[in-house]
Amino acid sequence: MENKQQLLIIVGSVREGRFGPVVAAWVAEQARQHGGFEVSVLDLAGIDIPLELPAASPKYAGDAYPRPAGMAPLTSALAEADAFVVVTPEYNHSYPASLKAAIDWHFTQWTAKPVAFVSYGGAAGGRHAVLHLENVLTELHAVTIRDGLAFPNYFTAWQDGRPLDRTAPAYAKTVLDQLAWWSRALSAARAAGPYPA
Repeated sequence: MENKQQLLIIVGSVREGRFGPVVAAWVAEQARQHGGFEVSVLDLAGIDIPLELPAASPKYAGDAYPRPAGMAPLTSALAEADAFVVVTPEYNHSYPASLKAAIDWHFTQWTAKPVAFVSYGGAAGGRHAVLHLENVLTELHAVTIRDGLAFPNYFTAWQDGRPLDRTAPAYAKTVLDQLAWWSRALSAARAAGPYPA
């Protein structure tokens, strides 16, 4: 049987009372049922992520980039992953500063890997946050997946840790199918030769 791809689900919000862990747990359940991935969940609330960055860019410093010791679990998890699902809320029509800081402390860990998005928020369901994230991660040579999951008005659309929309699992499978395809393709490409970033 083909080796499973390593999927990292990232909880992007660290705000008190956040809903992200609930969404991430449901996404992880869907991903495990999908069967194409070894699934890990990383919560940024448990990582030391300073907002102040060194003068040198991780793009040029590579593995010598001076990250705080408390960031080691994040750096390691990003490096080992073949694919990502970013779970993000929408704050003021964009995504959380914690997520931007986590992204900006890294470079090669994102390169030539696929990223899918699961968002939640008010009427827009977090889509503004995703549009901004697509731009940022494309700059880091990640491949963003076209389809995603968005949960508008999540505060009334979920019950007992699950979305009330019965079509959500089918949409999740579509996203995970696309993510698995890109993950296998890009893993093979990375193994065949270095990406010209």
